[in-house]
Amino acid sequence: MKTEVLVYRGNLVENRHRVSLALYGEEGLLAYGGDPTLVSYLRSSAKPFQALALFLSGAVERFGLGEEEIALATASHDGTPRHVEVAARFLEKLGLGLEHLACGVHPPFSREAREALQRAGKSPTPLHHNCSGKHAGMMAAALALGAPVEGYERPEHPVQRLNRKTLAELSGAEPLWATDGCSVPTFALPLARAARAFYLLAQPDRAPKPYQEPLRRVGEAMRRHPELVAGPGSIDTFLMERLPLLAKRGADGYYGLALLESPRGPLGVALKVEDGSAQAREVAVVALLRLLGLEPGPTPWDRPEVRNHRGLPVGHLEARLELSWV
Repeated sequence: MKTEVLVYRGNLVENRHRVSLALYGEEGLLAYGGDPTLVSYLRSSAKPFQALALFLSGAVERFGLGEEEIALATASHDGTPRHVEVAARFLEKLGLGLEHLACGVHPPFSREAREALQRAGKSPTPLHHNCSGKHAGMMAAALALGAPVEGYERPEHPVQRLNRKTLAELSGAEPLWATDGCSVPTFALPLARAARAFYLLAQPDRAPKPYQEPLRRVGEAMRRHPELVAGPGSIDTFLMERLPLLAKRGADGYYGLALLESPRGPLGVALKVEDGSAQAREVAVVALLRLLGLEPGPTPWDRPEVRNHRGLPVGHLEARLELSWV
């Protein structure tokens, strides 16, 4: 069955973005579109599970981390002044500085934040990097484990071994790994296995005992501070402000959802646009939520227009999702 996002120019389909996804519920794999066995890198969609190290290591208690820091550790944030402020406070609690962050530098995702920096004649810093909260969290876990901060991004570091173990136990499969855009390991799993991990994020009481409280606390931080997980107008924040779910975008067309409520009960979702299109990903995610009976109201990702260089509408995107129910 075809599961895809179509790109129209005029009345003709110009491009097709193939989508694979898996839905996991209480009884296991519930439904799928495309290939649920597709092994894909979660990229930033893994951040809620990487943030569990803050609890498993004891870093939350040791450094007095609050929900804002925990939420930022799960974030692909937009680099707004609020995000930068929380990231700076996070580092201050650890007694660390910008020089310790291994994420690199990129301009803020937020157009407003980018333009404000330009007007002020300033350059972005590692705090503006969308992964700065995740990296601060990894350094906090390293310190709490008694491991060196230096090299925290390397796959052999105790924090990265802990993250891999965590994802293996929550997904039920041993993940593959490679280097992510921010230099730490990123993990790859079959979509159905990744969906299982997101189901446990939605239903922490069904997870192995050591992970139950950490999953609950991470989920609560994301729900109470959705603006820190992404930013105003970004899809993660938009959806979490309107629906009973946890949403986490990942690079190259990946998306993870923990549906706390739905007509079919709590669900975990892992979705991958196979050619990596972020625009098609957003369209597919919103269409899938509606297909599952969750209504976010009007969104920027409902049949979005394709515009040319003059800003004239010349086409649109449209999702066609066909699910196979198990």
